[in-house]
Amino acid sequence: MDSSKPCFEIEKILDSISLASQDLPAPALYIVGLPIGNLGDITLRALWTLSQADFIAAEDTRETKKLLEKFNIQGRLFPVHQHNEHEGTEKILEYLSQGLRVALVTDAGTPAVSDPGSKSVAIVREHGYRVIPVPGASAVVTAMSAAGMAPEGFVFHGFLHGGKKERRDEIAKLVSGGRTFILYEAPHRILKLAEELAENVPAQRKIAIARELTKKFENIESLTASELTDWSKHHEPRGEYVVLVNAEEKNTEEELSQELREWLDNLIPLLPTGQLAAVASKISGLSKKIIYNYILSKKNSS
Repeated sequence: MDSSKPCFEIEKILDSISLASQDLPAPALYIVGLPIGNLGDITLRALWTLSQADFIAAEDTRETKKLLEKFNIQGRLFPVHQHNEHEGTEKILEYLSQGLRVALVTDAGTPAVSDPGSKSVAIVREHGYRVIPVPGASAVVTAMSAAGMAPEGFVFHGFLHGGKKERRDEIAKLVSGGRTFILYEAPHRILKLAEELAENVPAQRKIAIARELTKKFENIESLTASELTDWSKHHEPRGEYVVLVNAEEKNTEEELSQELREWLDNLIPLLPTGQLAAVASKISGLSKKIIYNYILSKKNSS
């Protein structure tokens, strides 16, 4: 077997599942999303892009080399991380000026999302070169999908930075923002974050703590802010964390005036739920979803 080629025949695989021909224009910078822990989550397109890239800019060349070896891909690697992003970007631009393809990767997940890469992407775009995203696994979406939160959207914040006051103020801003918000944290700081959330998040607010996502010891715990202190006493930090803080759950009936509720109660038997919610929302200015949920609760209780 030729060790310079991938251990799979990617073109045949793509043809066999009736995928359109994959285009890899050059010059271009490819932002390649990688697995966040389970190598089985890597995409066919990511493998194809890495196998065809002229150079691969990696956050940690040693980690990326291990991944490439798993799939028998020979890649020419050079480092681009938070401590050399300017110099690394200069090298990317040099290769792009030669009409080459460069793939940008981090150790896990997608570059430029709570990881190095955003500066490189901005500079490459400023120089007029094409930047092509190759989507992959996302810790944010993975955690959210299993948490049972945020039916109306969420805010992704990532890592908290700064001193105690700055972190406290940022948490307060996120709590008052009205949406579920998501934080990242490292194992050596997770207990500190839990303490900060216990002090600054309303006691009954729901929280989900996910660690080791997609790995053998994956764990997702659901609790309230009031339970965080006790959780910290019995928790042994391990792995990377995604912490989700649910939006405040409001009582639907408290948001509707008595007059509007009486009006809706009279019309519920006469109009379809969706139509009545739309009309009432337009008249009252309230969210259609709030009114819709009220109508459903009345129908279910009758």
